[in-house]
Amino acid sequence: MPLHFSPEELAERRAITCRGLKERGLAGLLMFRQESMYYLTGYDTFGYVFFQCLYLGADGTLTLLTRAPDVRAAAYTSMLQDVRMWVDGPHARPAEELRDILAGHGLRGEKFGVEWDAYGLTAANGHRLSAAMDGFCELVDASDLVTRQRAAKRPAEIAYVRKAAELADTALAAAVPLIRPHAWEGDILAALQGTILAADGDYSGNEFIIGSGPGQGLGRYVSGRRRLEADDTIAIEFAGVFRHYHSALMRTYRVGAPDAGLAQLHDIGLAALQACQETIRPGATFGDIFAAYTGALRSAGFDGMANRLNACGYGLGTTFSPNWMDWPMVYRDNPAVIEEGMVIFLHMVVTEGERNVAPGETFLVTADGCERLGRMPISLDPTAT
Repeated sequence: MPLHFSPEELAERRAITCRGLKERGLAGLLMFRQESMYYLTGYDTFGYVFFQCLYLGADGTLTLLTRAPDVRAAAYTSMLQDVRMWVDGPHARPAEELRDILAGHGLRGEKFGVEWDAYGLTAANGHRLSAAMDGFCELVDASDLVTRQRAAKRPAEIAYVRKAAELADTALAAAVPLIRPHAWEGDILAALQGTILAADGDYSGNEFIIGSGPGQGLGRYVSGRRRLEADDTIAIEFAGVFRHYHSALMRTYRVGAPDAGLAQLHDIGLAALQACQETIRPGATFGDIFAAYTGALRSAGFDGMANRLNACGYGLGTTFSPNWMDWPMVYRDNPAVIEEGMVIFLHMVVTEGERNVAPGETFLVTADGCERLGRMPISLDPTAT
């Protein structure tokens, strides 16, 4: 299987990471985030649910410690050459095997960065790692090193993001005609996911979200389907995904009789989305985007916590299960600075009583502003799209 990025592209990314290690005085990085491994080497797996670590030395040395199935996955998807296997068993001690690998590299007594903030490093394995390295080396948190490097997308990545946005639009176009009275939620989900997979897209970092009737405002995937009633409201949140890069969309649709109150909320949500879009530019902060969201709601007379969420978006990129959210998040006073090349998903949740809307779009930060990646219209009326 060919790499999804050229060897030169991956090498340049690793060189930037190595410079960051040297600036922090670190001999190397112990990676447990699958996103980091994929970003720097092409390695693609869900094997991070077990103990797995990719070591990157400040000198560029790479060694992966993983289980047998992922030895094959590394050979198939990545440029990694030094892949070590730990063997399952009642006395398996992979953290100690990792220590021995570092000792074999002559690294006793050095200081290493660790991606402690990683779904691939459970608390139990984190304790085992600390115990194995006690007295051998110094460990410091470097969870942000590759994560922040990944935030501003490189040109080769942006091509995949645009493809993901195209898949999202195509999927929405396939699903919207199914949104009508008595429709089965499962058919709508199948149209969304099937369209993306058929076009060489991927599964997303988390489940597609669908909710109608009493489940319309959940904002979470839950098991169990229902049929839309004759007069009903449905919300969907999903992402086009290509080579693990995400571009998300969120929509609220009304079927059957119009709802004037819901339409008013939707107009407020669209005004908030426009205000946020106008705020996105290099040099502004993610807190500025949140202030635009709350300011738009305040202007419409919706100033209470009951009318909104405490965050209204986040970065997107190449992410793995259990979710597609990436750093940073859009919340009050977040000082994270917006940079050209960032990809930001915004969802404008507006709530009043039992009514709830959430128009959402993904934006690419440009040199002087941003570009909305989706091309589909945003309307409460499914027949309008």
